Amino acid sequence: MPDIPAKYWIMIATLGFVWGSTFLLTELAIEDLTPIWLATSRICLGSVLLTLFWGLRGFKLFPEDTAWGRLTFVAIFSSVVPFFLIGWGQQYVTSGFAGISMAAIALMILPLAHFFLPDEKMNLRKVFGFVVGFIGVAFLMGGDVLASSGSEMETWGRFSLLGATACYAVCSIVLRKMPAADPVGLSAVLLLIGAVVILPIALIVEGLPPAIPQDTLVVVAVLGLIPTAAANLLRVRVIREAGSTFMSLVNYQVPVWSVVMGALILGEPLPATMLLALLLILSGVAVSQYGALKRMFSRS
Repeated sequence: MPDIPAKYWIMIATLGFVWGSTFLLTELAIEDLTPIWLATSRICLGSVLLTLFWGLRGFKLFPEDTAWGRLTFVAIFSSVVPFFLIGWGQQYVTSGFAGISMAAIALMILPLAHFFLPDEKMNLRKVFGFVVGFIGVAFLMGGDVLASSGSEMETWGRFSLLGATACYAVCSIVLRKMPAADPVGLSAVLLLIGAVVILPIALIVEGLPPAIPQDTLVVVAVLGLIPTAAANLLRVRVIREAGSTFMSLVNYQVPVWSVVMGALILGEPLPATMLLALLLILSGVAVSQYGALKRMFSRS
């Protein structure tokens, strides 16, 4: 297992908080925007912001003009497709199932990394740690994890969410295997390609976006700046430099922060199993990344 410096632990902790808080912001924005236009706004705004930052760095990308096919694949299947699948699927499933499906990304990445990434082989300790963390997420979400929403389209909604998680897992592996690239340029190009794909789709399917209040515009701007642009840059760096398996640990944190932010800001009740869930999640992370943690603290 590669040595993982402390800065990457800080990055995934930040990503967990940012992406976990995104559910709250999305809840506010979706009152005035459809799911597809919300996704389009996030991707387009994020691409503009990252491209400006990329331009200040001289538009550096690959040392050689390579890997554009894989780059396009990752751009489409790490933003456009999963954003749509999640938005569509959440209309028909419970929030518990949505939360658990996001955590399942970690378990999907584990076997993929074993077979396709030589430096991220699976072992019994890592599998045990990831399973313990996944059980912790299940406890956190409570009885709604596999509860039925009662919708006639629920089965397709579940397939849609699982499809989104599969997209994220596969793209993590493909992104890890791409040649050396400037992380800012790579993040910007991924969102630019995503914007080129999703904008005409939104226009064709739904027409021009509706006029929205100023408060919602602020929420959309925050979503484009932080959870999309800044978080995408961090995600690319962590995957490229610390590995796909390590990056997948962020998916255990997202449901935790989602529940916490809902309780603190929206006044939603905290589940009684919160402490047990947190203990299981943190234990799972510690077991699966024991070697990296031991090396990091031994240098302190």
